[in-house]
Amino acid sequence: MNNHTLMELVAEYLDWQRSRNYSPGTTVHARRSLTRSLRWMQENQRVSGPEQMRAATLEAWRRHVVGRVTSKGRPHKPRTVNKAIEQMKGFLKFLAKRGYLGQHLEEGLEYVKEPHVLPGSVLTHTQTRELLESVAADSPAGYTARTVLEVLYSSGIRAGELVGLDLDHLDLANGTAKVTGKGSKDRVVPIGKTALGFLENYIKAVRPFLVKDPENKALFLDKFGKRLPYHTLRRLVHAFAEKRGVPVNVTPHTFRRSCATELLRAGAGMYHVKDLLGHESLETLRYYAKLTIRDLKKEHQRCHPRERDAREIGR
Repeated sequence: MNNHTLMELVAEYLDWQRSRNYSPGTTVHARRSLTRSLRWMQENQRVSGPEQMRAATLEAWRRHVVGRVTSKGRPHKPRTVNKAIEQMKGFLKFLAKRGYLGQHLEEGLEYVKEPHVLPGSVLTHTQTRELLESVAADSPAGYTARTVLEVLYSSGIRAGELVGLDLDHLDLANGTAKVTGKGSKDRVVPIGKTALGFLENYIKAVRPFLVKDPENKALFLDKFGKRLPYHTLRRLVHAFAEKRGVPVNVTPHTFRRSCATELLRAGAGMYHVKDLLGHESLETLRYYAKLTIRDLKKEHQRCHPRERDAREIGR
């Protein structure tokens, strides 16, 4: 059993991930990250098999990952470093459970500390509304783009979840859609009235002119009649935001962040927002919740009796 190389065991690990219905994107990222890491260990630590793996090997690799820089010579963000560590920990845990390692080395591999920062590129509702209304819906491509953005903002779903939607995933009568999230987990999300109106018109009057293959059940199609690819979605979002002159870098994920922020700002329960977004825990939402502190401070200043006293004294 211990004659396998670590590179060979990566293939076994990826097969295990696929058997557990991990998404293709997850397995691709794991393969790239682990191949790069194990190649470094082989070249710099002379470690090629699991029997050669030691805690000191992993600590040396961790220092290497922390010290890596980008093509522009800048340090990698802590989150990027932790992604590599997360991949390695998962692989080591798999090796230990399968008997390739005599101990759980992943337990001694520590993450780096990540600063608690606010999510980037969040738009206010006014900015989002102006951006949506700037998309000319007077052509099939324009109407498709407007519908896509309305659905992203209304439902808060991920870009990958949106492009993966099929026609039979929609329940227009109830205003919901079934989406497949991370780990191939399904959930049902609501779609607001405005987005639902665009969706119904798109399906009736636009999609029939785009579809080439009647067997194609993809909801959103590109100009070739194929399922809308992620890179096309990202490009059109960037183009419309740039044309509008939005002051932040806008990606499809911006609409997800903005949806979550506005819901929390309006008083939505964090557990409900967690379920809407498809998160496993409330941990991610605490960053969004911080965005509402400005509103809380304004209301505190406006309503608290001592704040009113301070205004009286200042007159």
